[in-house]
Amino acid sequence: MNHDAYATLRVSLEDGIARVTLDNPPVNVLNVALMADLRHLLTALRDDDSVRVIVFDSANPEFFIAHVDMSLIDTPDAFDKLAADLPDGVNVFQALGELLRHQPQVTIVKLAGMARGGGAEFVTAADMAFAAIGRAGIGQIEALMGIVPGGGGTQYLAGRVGRNRALEAVLGADLYDAETAERYGWVNRAVPADELDDFVDRLARNIAALPEGVIAAAKRAIVPKDLAEGLLREHDAWAGQFVRPAAERLIRGGLAHGAQTRDGERDLEGLLRGLA
Repeated sequence: MNHDAYATLRVSLEDGIARVTLDNPPVNVLNVALMADLRHLLTALRDDDSVRVIVFDSANPEFFIAHVDMSLIDTPDAFDKLAADLPDGVNVFQALGELLRHQPQVTIVKLAGMARGGGAEFVTAADMAFAAIGRAGIGQIEALMGIVPGGGGTQYLAGRVGRNRALEAVLGADLYDAETAERYGWVNRAVPADELDDFVDRLARNIAALPEGVIAAAKRAIVPKDLAEGLLREHDAWAGQFVRPAAERLIRGGLAHGAQTRDGERDLEGLLRGLA
């Protein structure tokens, strides 16, 4: 497998650990290129018995994955190629989360910046996530665009934090800091920013060094919940909102006022609330 073949990822392998750095400037939007690279990488690693742990981080200290590329509103067919071979019952965004959620390796997100929308869904789909205190932020911002999460977020989040807090996160559409996300159960643990690299590295190395078969046995015993019905409900809810005029107005307005730029993304919630 050629790990230099990715336009938006940096991949290295060492001692059973695949380290994947997302690098899609300026703010790591989840666009066609990043989604295609992630799907290709996860599919390639799925049958690689030499890899036991996959650690995801970002080349951008401020942003892990900003969110799904809002400019796709002008190119609705951009995902057609990715959608051509989807499993039954999921849309193109849900398919990425489900691929990650069912990965045979242990998947760990090192969250040192912000993850919103599709970025938050990716974090929540991983087996584990650890967030840097004072730097990390996570939120489902879709309601401020006139839609709801459509990439598995409603289902993954409810499983992590419970229905009441999932509704708070989806409808409140705020950015949660590392400590609050830990308290809610959205991430495994909030870690001092200067300790995050060492903490995740130690955990990944310890897991990768376990005796043969232990990881597979644990993942067989602690299986991901079957979300087939919930994902269908989520897709219908998302698609039903996406065609309404408010969604187009808010998404286009967000782009016109600085969404997907570094400055605009630092307070995207405030930017979008100002359009309401």
